[in-house]
Amino acid sequence: MTSLIKKNASGHAGDGDANLLVNEVVGVPRGIGEAARLARAAAYDSFLRGLLAGRDGVALLAVGGLGRRQCAPYSDLDLVLLHAGVPGTDELAASIWYPIWDAGLRLDHSVRTVAEALSVAQDDVKVALGLLDARLVVGDQALADALIRTAADHWRRTAVRHLPGLREVTAARWQAHGELAFLLEGDLKEAAGGLRDVGLLRAISAAGITDALRPAVRAAHLRLLDTRDALHQQVGRRVDRLVAQERDGVAALLALEDGDALLRRVAGDARTVSHALDDAFRAAERLRSGRSRGGNGRPVRRPVARDVVEHDGELVLARTAIGARPDPSLSLRVAAAAATTRLPIARATCEWLAAYCPPLPAPWPAEARAALTTLLGAGPGLVPAWETCDRYGLVDGWLPEWTRLRSLPQHNPVHRYTLDRHLVQAAHEASRHAREVERPDLLLLGALLHDIGKGLTGDHSTVGVPLAQAVATRIGLPPSEVALIGTLVRLHLLLPDVATRRDLADPVTIASVAEAVGDTGTLDLLHALVRADAAATGPAAWSDWKGRLVAELVARVRTALDTGVLPEPPAPDPELLAGPLPVVHLTGDRVSVAAADRRGLLATVAGCLALHRLEVISADASVVDGRALVECRVQPRYGLPPDPVSLRADLRRAVGGDVSVTQRLRGRALAARGGGAAPRVVWHREAATDAVLLELRAADAAGLLYRVTCALDDVGALVRAARISTLGADVVDAFYLVGGWPDDDARARLEAAVLAAV
Repeated sequence: MTSLIKKNASGHAGDGDANLLVNEVVGVPRGIGEAARLARAAAYDSFLRGLLAGRDGVALLAVGGLGRRQCAPYSDLDLVLLHAGVPGTDELAASIWYPIWDAGLRLDHSVRTVAEALSVAQDDVKVALGLLDARLVVGDQALADALIRTAADHWRRTAVRHLPGLREVTAARWQAHGELAFLLEGDLKEAAGGLRDVGLLRAISAAGITDALRPAVRAAHLRLLDTRDALHQQVGRRVDRLVAQERDGVAALLALEDGDALLRRVAGDARTVSHALDDAFRAAERLRSGRSRGGNGRPVRRPVARDVVEHDGELVLARTAIGARPDPSLSLRVAAAAATTRLPIARATCEWLAAYCPPLPAPWPAEARAALTTLLGAGPGLVPAWETCDRYGLVDGWLPEWTRLRSLPQHNPVHRYTLDRHLVQAAHEASRHAREVERPDLLLLGALLHDIGKGLTGDHSTVGVPLAQAVATRIGLPPSEVALIGTLVRLHLLLPDVATRRDLADPVTIASVAEAVGDTGTLDLLHALVRADAAATGPAAWSDWKGRLVAELVARVRTALDTGVLPEPPAPDPELLAGPLPVVHLTGDRVSVAAADRRGLLATVAGCLALHRLEVISADASVVDGRALVECRVQPRYGLPPDPVSLRADLRRAVGGDVSVTQRLRGRALAARGGGAAPRVVWHREAATDAVLLELRAADAAGLLYRVTCALDDVGALVRAARISTLGADVVDAFYLVGGWPDDDARARLEAAVLAAV
């Protein structure tokens, strides 16, 4: 290896020889795994020994991945040049660092005496952790041993004091990088549950606080290392974020079926690491602060539920529960107690329940159903309690369907969680609305099961119905409640879809929803479920305007169900019906315009709004007493509202027929066209009272509504109302076209014009 390094006149390696070094040292072996990592570490060691041969009073130490012999293909070299105050150390360091840099290797380095290294470690916990991985590569063995031994001893004596601060730093890192188990493009090193957290577990184990590196954690660690190695090999450089375009290639290198299989494996390993770290931090906290103890010096045991007691800050089984044959509901009752008290379940208790708790019969006993309802309705304590039980296989005993759902990725940027976590989070969010419905227990169960059909072929709202009903039957619900659970699963998207894509003033819209829902009790359950579902999905899934539209729909459907009479459509803004034309009103997220009746007014307003970077989310057009009225709800495309004075002026000029404004908005809007998959047009002939509904599904783009309404106007279509629904990068725009449009040729011309405009 050292023969590859040839100094040039400046003392640096030549470029050609450096490339040879990179190929030999950094080049990725054919195999991915522990043997490959050890081989890379050996190659690095051989190279570094050649840079520091025959020196006394100095030692070159490897820390980090190189110290552990876990080098990724393109990882940094973390080195410490340790010396005993010998002269010429700076020159020696330069003679080591420059060949490494010239070889194209990334380097994290320091030069210190033993006393300096220990002093820095005392003040910087990250340095202290790094020294736990220190390993002599070449040089003075006694000098290296003095630092390694003293650093390890110092960590054992001070770890408990350092860990609270380290936990705060770790929490900040988690906040910045998210949870690896639930991310579509997570950082394998820095995210919660990643390789950085395994380093913390190793440090806690080195301090003797707890056995944090159990076999499951070690196996998860090795798989995460394999994944990072494969990612480096796939990309050809150092990268720790598992981005979407590299997933299938990484999966192939790891002999996995596809990118989804890779994501599920990473998610499972990350959860194992995260759970172990939570357990280790709790053990450290108990050791640091001590819990309340009795007169005999032992931790106090406090009953919290039947067969469950608190012991030293954790929940354990009562002695009577262990001595007798446990009833099948015991694991659920322990989980419910953990969720309601927000106390963790002791690891030994989880292992005992997994080994000895008998399976639940079908149907479940009433006590088990009550415990499940308590668990799901516990609020913030639900997620950690459920995650703990899932880590030990208890959830599979309750719901065999969970095996298919666990860690299933959802390939939609709106979703922030894997499917299983989304369902549990939805139940947590549903508990916030428990007092708004007649049957909170069915709301909680419906929230847990509403997406159970995802991952199967077909519409998950339909496919999931028999699966959810099978679960409801198994846990012992009567047939009427089983049917209601099926209804909640089948209709859980009804309210948001109708509210954002249909005209709520149209009696047909209200009548169709009322017929589907059937009664106000189901309507309330669906309203609570849709809010819980959106909150569990992510911030992009809900907004104030969507909430208002759904609430308006629910109120109108409730009126129809209570009275049997369809509510009258809302009257237009009375200020639009008085005063000289044109009239322009801007209030909050509403833009209202009245002008002389003429074709194309909606297109003109839409274009002017696009010019001012406003997205239209709903639009209504009507003619009252000879006045053409257009009322829109809008939101800024880029977060900042436009200047209202300029917007009002442009609207007045545009609807008045000012050609210069029209040309300006036409040029600006047409310049921003969307891309992606081919757009589609879908017709709904029975969805409106006096119109036919044309639904456009296309990529989102600035000015899209303007272009489409212009196309509709050009072929003679009159738009009575429009609803704009944005789903990530796509939109579903619904246009109510006055008339029946029965002629096939006319519809074909209109459809072609719309698609051409997109």
